[in-house]
Amino acid sequence: MFKPYQHIERFGTDEVEGINIGKCYIFPKIDGTNGSIWVKAVPSGVGCFYEIACGSRKRELSLDNDNAGFMKAVVEDENLIQFMKENPTLRLFGEWLVPHSLKTYRNDAWKKFYVFDVMEGETYLRYEEYNKLLEEYGINYIPVQCIINNPTEEQLMNQLAKNVFLVEDGKGQGEGIVIKNYDFVNKYGRVTWAKIVTNEFKEKHWRSQPIEMEGKKVIEEEMVEKYLTEEVIEKEFSKLINEVGTWNSKMIPRLLGTIWNVFINEEIWTVIKKYKNPVIDFRKLQQYVNLKIKRTKSNLF
Repeated sequence: MFKPYQHIERFGTDEVEGINIGKCYIFPKIDGTNGSIWVKAVPSGVGCFYEIACGSRKRELSLDNDNAGFMKAVVEDENLIQFMKENPTLRLFGEWLVPHSLKTYRNDAWKKFYVFDVMEGETYLRYEEYNKLLEEYGINYIPVQCIINNPTEEQLMNQLAKNVFLVEDGKGQGEGIVIKNYDFVNKYGRVTWAKIVTNEFKEKHWRSQPIEMEGKKVIEEEMVEKYLTEEVIEKEFSKLINEVGTWNSKMIPRLLGTIWNVFINEEIWTVIKKYKNPVIDFRKLQQYVNLKIKRTKSNLF
């Protein structure tokens, strides 16, 4: 059955507090669309048969309802098909590299699937357990950039500049890094990873007319400024274009609604914990979200 990939938390939030204590694997973060592959049982009149299944971040895919051509590429990839037939208990998670925010990847890197995690049941395999296996089948994967015991924040930040995985020579850095500690379980009992994004993907400072006057601090504005990044806006816009093919102004409500939904589902828990259960005016919060989207994608409005 379909299983969504976990949310990668920002380094420094309490969801990943302590992740840098112990042996940490630092991976390049690439900017595509999430994909997964697994084997599922399909009931039939004489029992069941097994077939390859594919998913995006939120749903199971079909050839008639694909995600930027991901499933079509999988069913035509003999290496992936053979791997799944011979390893039916494994689930692959990875990035299907299609254009989103970052456009500086090499020409030969696009339209390929890069595995970044492998699961068996509810357990993530360690890097050493899956990388050699994937190599045997000629399957692309994101290689570990370095392994650091008890990394400091400075060491982690230094790794940002070293992420040039798949990037054209002289075209800068990649999207960021992902930090995995396979022995880490957070204070809420969950296995999770952390991420740090590069300056190109951090939100640029902007000013707006305040909704709340007389110098009173507007906490909703601060939340959006800190947690709704341009990266998220660009990604959701690109996903929408990949799905419908072309942009027109009638899609504005859908774009605003989608990003509002993503912000609430993926960030509101972090916001609540960060600000210690604040009183939030959600109507005002949505106004600031819409304003940020309009400023980021001003050419659409």
